[in-house]
Amino acid sequence: MSIKLKKSYRFALRSSIFICLTLILCLCGILLLTNQFDWVLPAIFSPICFLVSFFIIQARVERFIYRRVKKIYDDVSLLESSSFSSKPVTTDMKTLTEEIGKFAEDKKIEIDTLKIREEYRKDFLGNVSHELKTPLFTVQGYILTLLDGAIKDSKVNEKYLKRANKGVERLIYIVKDLDMITKLEAGDLSLEKEEFDIIELIQSVFELLEMRAAKKEISLTFDMEYSEPIYVWGDAEKIQQVLTNLLVNSLKYGNPNGTTEVSVENLIKNKVIVRVTDNGEGIPKQHISRLFERFYRVDQSGSRKEGGSGLGLAIVKHIIEAHDERIYVESEVDVGSEFSFTLEKTSNNDS
Repeated sequence: MSIKLKKSYRFALRSSIFICLTLILCLCGILLLTNQFDWVLPAIFSPICFLVSFFIIQARVERFIYRRVKKIYDDVSLLESSSFSSKPVTTDMKTLTEEIGKFAEDKKIEIDTLKIREEYRKDFLGNVSHELKTPLFTVQGYILTLLDGAIKDSKVNEKYLKRANKGVERLIYIVKDLDMITKLEAGDLSLEKEEFDIIELIQSVFELLEMRAAKKEISLTFDMEYSEPIYVWGDAEKIQQVLTNLLVNSLKYGNPNGTTEVSVENLIKNKVIVRVTDNGEGIPKQHISRLFERFYRVDQSGSRKEGGSGLGLAIVKHIIEAHDERIYVESEVDVGSEFSFTLEKTSNNDS
C-alpha cells in the first residue's frame, strides 16, 4: 500500500507572513529615510513578497523535509501490524511528533506485554514439565522393573501394574485439567446454564467425597439445616466442579478430626454467596494473591505432601468468571481458610 502525502501549509504560511512583514518594515524604513515614502510601493510589494516566500518555503519543505519524513514512515511500515504506517505522511512537525510519540508509546506497551507473556510461557512450560515428569518416571520405573523379570512373579507384577495404572490415571487427570483450563481461557468452553438447587448439588458433592473425607477424619457439613431448596442460575456441571475442587483442597490441607463447612447466604436481592470454610492449616498472606495462578503452590518445596494437577483453583476462578461472578478467599495460618463465590438466584425462590 503506497503512503500518501498529507500536505501541511502551516509552517510555510507563518514563515511567509513573518518574512513579508519584516521586508515591508525594512522597505518602509528605507523609503522614510530617503523621503520617498509612498503607500503604493509597499501595497504592491506585500502580496508579491508573501506569495514568492510561501511557494519557495513550501516547495523546500516538501522536497527536503518530506523525503526524510517519508523514510521514517517507510521504515515503520516494515512493521506489518503498525497502524502508523497506514496513515498519510504529514509534513506538519507538531502532528508528526505527536504521531511518533503515540506510536512509540504503543510499541513500548506491546514490548512490555510480550515480555510478560514470554515469562509466563517459560513458567508454564516449566510447570507442565515438572507436573508431568513425576508420574511419567513412576510409570516408566514400574514397567522397566516388570520387563527386567518382575513380571514373572505373580505377587509383584499385579502390585506394580496397579501402581503404574495409578501413574497413568494421574497423567490423564493432569491432561484433562490442562484441556479444561485451555478451553476456559480461550473462551471455547460454552456454559449450559439452567436453574438448579444449589443445596442439592452441594449434598451430592458431599456424597462423592464422603470416603475421602472419612480417610482424613474430616466432616463435611452445612452450617445449618436447609429445609427449602435454593435455586440458582448457572451451569450445574461446572459449578459442581467448582465445589468439588474447593472441597478437595479443603480435605487435602485440613487437619485430622477437622471440619469443612458449606453455607449459602443471601448477598443481595438477586445474588447468593456460597462459602466453603475449614479449620485447616491456613494460607500465609503472601501467597493469597497468587492462589488462582496456574500451577502455583503454597508448598514451594520439591516434596509435596499432596498431589493434584496444580490447576484446580485456576479452573475454579475461570468457571466463576465465565458466569460473570466473583470469587473471594480469606485465610489465616493455623486458623483456617474460607473460599466463597457468588451466584445468581432465580425467581423460583420464596421471598
